[in-house]
Amino acid sequence: MVKLNIYEEWLKILNNNEKKLLYTMTTGCSVCHADYPRVKALVEEEQISGYYLMADEIPEAAGQLSLFTSPVVMLFNQDREYHRQARIIDFETLHTRMKQLKLEY
Repeated sequence: MVKLNIYEEWLKILNNNEKKLLYTMTTGCSVCHADYPRVKALVEEEQISGYYLMADEIPEAAGQLSLFTSPVVMLFNQDREYHRQARIIDFETLHTRMKQLKLEY
Protein backbone atom coordinates (compact mmCIF):
# COMPACT_ATOMS: atom_id res chain seq x y z
CA MET A 1 0.00 0.00 0.00
CA VAL A 2 1.21 3.48 -0.87
CA LYS A 3 1.36 6.20 1.78
CA LEU A 4 -0.12 9.56 0.81
CA ASN A 5 1.58 12.63 2.23
CA ILE A 6 -0.63 15.42 0.89
CA TYR A 7 -4.30 15.55 -0.04
CA GLU A 8 -3.56 16.61 -3.62
CA GLU A 9 -1.93 13.21 -4.22
CA TRP A 10 -5.25 11.56 -3.40
CA LEU A 11 -7.14 13.89 -5.74
CA LYS A 12 -4.88 12.89 -8.64
CA ILE A 13 -5.27 9.19 -7.82
CA LEU A 14 -9.03 9.55 -7.43
CA ASN A 15 -9.41 10.77 -11.00
CA ASN A 16 -7.82 7.74 -12.65
CA ASN A 17 -9.92 4.86 -13.92
CA GLU A 18 -9.01 2.23 -11.39
CA LYS A 19 -10.64 0.54 -8.46
CA LYS A 20 -8.93 1.52 -5.23
CA LEU A 21 -8.96 1.27 -1.46
CA LEU A 22 -8.11 4.10 0.92
CA TYR A 23 -7.29 3.29 4.54
CA THR A 24 -7.08 6.17 6.99
CA MET A 25 -5.65 6.01 10.46
CA THR A 26 -4.22 8.24 13.17
CA THR A 27 -0.88 8.11 14.92
CA GLY A 28 -2.10 7.15 18.41
CA CYS A 29 -4.76 4.64 17.31
CA SER A 30 -3.74 1.12 18.31
CA VAL A 31 -6.75 -0.42 16.53
CA CYS A 32 -5.72 1.36 13.32
CA HIS A 33 -2.23 -0.09 13.45
CA ALA A 34 -3.55 -3.56 14.35
CA ASP A 35 -6.04 -3.57 11.44
CA TYR A 36 -3.59 -2.23 8.84
CA PRO A 37 -1.83 -5.57 8.11
CA ARG A 38 -5.20 -7.29 7.58
CA VAL A 39 -6.36 -4.57 5.17
CA LYS A 40 -3.02 -4.71 3.35
CA ALA A 41 -3.33 -8.50 2.98
CA LEU A 42 -6.81 -8.14 1.45
CA VAL A 43 -5.54 -5.49 -0.98
CA GLU A 44 -2.76 -7.83 -2.10
CA GLU A 45 -5.09 -10.83 -2.34
CA GLU A 46 -7.72 -9.00 -4.41
CA GLN A 47 -5.15 -7.01 -6.42
CA ILE A 48 -6.84 -3.66 -5.86
CA SER A 49 -4.73 -0.51 -5.67
CA GLY A 50 -4.24 0.37 -2.02
CA TYR A 51 -3.41 3.70 -0.40
CA TYR A 52 -3.27 4.91 3.17
CA LEU A 53 -2.93 8.20 4.96
CA MET A 54 -2.52 9.49 8.47
CA ALA A 55 -5.56 11.70 9.08
CA ASP A 56 -3.85 13.65 11.85
CA GLU A 57 -1.00 14.55 9.48
CA ILE A 58 -3.34 15.62 6.65
CA PRO A 59 -6.26 17.46 8.30
CA GLU A 60 -7.55 18.61 4.89
CA ALA A 61 -8.18 14.97 3.97
CA ALA A 62 -10.07 14.40 7.22
CA GLY A 63 -12.37 17.30 6.39
CA GLN A 64 -12.85 16.61 2.69
CA LEU A 65 -13.47 12.87 3.18
CA SER A 66 -15.69 13.31 6.28
CA LEU A 67 -13.40 11.28 8.51
CA PHE A 68 -14.86 11.63 12.00
CA THR A 69 -13.17 8.61 13.57
CA SER A 70 -10.44 6.13 12.79
CA PRO A 71 -9.75 3.75 11.28
CA VAL A 72 -11.79 4.27 8.13
CA VAL A 73 -11.56 2.05 5.07
CA MET A 74 -13.12 3.20 1.79
CA LEU A 75 -13.45 1.50 -1.57
CA PHE A 76 -13.70 3.60 -4.72
CA ASN A 77 -14.80 2.72 -8.25
CA GLN A 78 -13.02 5.34 -10.32
CA ASP A 79 -13.90 8.60 -8.51
CA ARG A 80 -17.04 7.37 -6.71
CA GLU A 81 -17.10 6.03 -3.17
CA TYR A 82 -18.34 2.44 -3.34
CA HIS A 83 -18.14 1.28 0.29
CA ARG A 84 -17.07 2.67 3.68
CA GLN A 85 -16.49 1.19 7.10
CA ALA A 86 -15.39 3.13 10.16
CA ARG A 87 -14.05 2.32 13.61
CA ILE A 88 -14.94 -1.39 13.75
CA ILE A 89 -14.07 -3.05 10.47
CA ASP A 90 -15.94 -6.21 9.49
CA PHE A 91 -13.26 -7.91 7.41
CA GLU A 92 -15.64 -10.50 5.98
CA THR A 93 -17.92 -7.76 4.64
CA LEU A 94 -14.93 -5.78 3.40
CA HIS A 95 -13.60 -8.80 1.52
CA THR A 96 -17.02 -9.44 -0.04
CA ARG A 97 -17.35 -5.82 -1.14
CA MET A 98 -13.84 -5.89 -2.62
CA LYS A 99 -14.80 -8.93 -4.70
CA GLN A 100 -17.98 -7.18 -5.85
CA LEU A 101 -16.01 -4.06 -6.73
CA LYS A 102 -13.70 -6.06 -8.97
CA LEU A 103 -16.75 -7.19 -10.99
CA GLU A 104 -18.01 -3.61 -11.52
CA TYR A 105 -17.36 -1.83 -14.79
